[in-house]
Amino acid sequence: MKVTAHLTKCRGYGSCMLEAPTVFDLDEDENRVVVLDEEPAEELRGTIERAVRSCPARALQVTG
Repeated sequence: MKVTAHLTKCRGYGSCMLEAPTVFDLDEDENRVVVLDEEPAEELRGTIERAVRSCPARALQVTG
C-alpha cells in the first residue's frame, strides 16, 4: 500500500492527522499535510482509508 498527498489540493484541515496520526501530520508553517509513512503496514489500511475519506479537499490517495 502506498499513501500519497496532493499538496496543491491540501488546505490543512487536519482531519487526516486526527484519523491516522502515525501516518499523517500537519506542517503548521505551510498549512499542508505531511505523510509520515508513505508505505504503512497493511493492518493500518482501514484507518488510512477513513483518513482519506475524511479529507474535505480530496488531497489524499491510497494505492496498492
